[in-house]
Amino acid sequence: MDARTIVITGASSGIGEAAARTLAQTGDTIVVVGRSAKRTQAVAGEIGAEHFVANFERLDEVRELAGALRERYGRIDVLANNAGGIMGRRELTVDGFEKTLQVNHLAPFLLTKLLADILVASDARVINTSSVAHKLFGKLDIEDLNVGKKYSANRAYGNAKLANILFTKELHRRFSGTGLTTAAFHPGGVATNFSAGSTSLMRFAYGSGMRQYMLTPAQGAQTLVWLAIGQPGLDWESGEYYAKQKIARTSKQAHNTRLAADLWARSESMVGPWLGTSSPTG
Repeated sequence: MDARTIVITGASSGIGEAAARTLAQTGDTIVVVGRSAKRTQAVAGEIGAEHFVANFERLDEVRELAGALRERYGRIDVLANNAGGIMGRRELTVDGFEKTLQVNHLAPFLLTKLLADILVASDARVINTSSVAHKLFGKLDIEDLNVGKKYSANRAYGNAKLANILFTKELHRRFSGTGLTTAAFHPGGVATNFSAGSTSLMRFAYGSGMRQYMLTPAQGAQTLVWLAIGQPGLDWESGEYYAKQKIARTSKQAHNTRLAADLWARSESMVGPWLGTSSPTG
């Protein structure tokens, strides 16, 4: 089998880095994307990967990233939309969107849309990192995606992780006939620093003695790696949400096909200025 091109965002630390290190052993071309130039370059250098730097708090950088990937690679076999995190107080990005929503959902949505034609031509798989937090805290209001009402860090994060699953399901509905496959997954409680800057109570668990009972980043990355190297249709089914390499239960909203379609349309409208007229549509 020819070497594949695997793009992993949020790969300068945590489960993204762990997945990149594991997948680098397959002989495939691994592309590490991260926010920190120093850390991203270091990880890529250590595993012999290629790298790009992009801050998902700025959609112009996401668009630049997509352009750079399009210029560099004739095909992309796996796009792992892994970048994300839980934030602190409510804050809008320079683009005017609530930061949790943008980093976790709008930015990967935009990146996937901008690469859609390459992904389809490559019979690619799109893997979206979600979380069980979508069941615990998510209650998506399509008219309040920026969580202007009753904001909490947990609710914003739960909504964004729910959006990841809805995006996965709608992506499957729109593109499954083209050869493109997709899945979302929950990595588990992983001992990383993803909540360090948050006001959520989760930061106490992740920054306390509870860390010793949590998964290592390598353990948390196992499902991502499995989805990247497994065979869609045989090892896993497109459009589903996984935990521990098995289809997992989701919230009731995650099954709402109308909500998934509405979220796609609303997200497309929100990132419209960064899509441009030449962007493929789905």
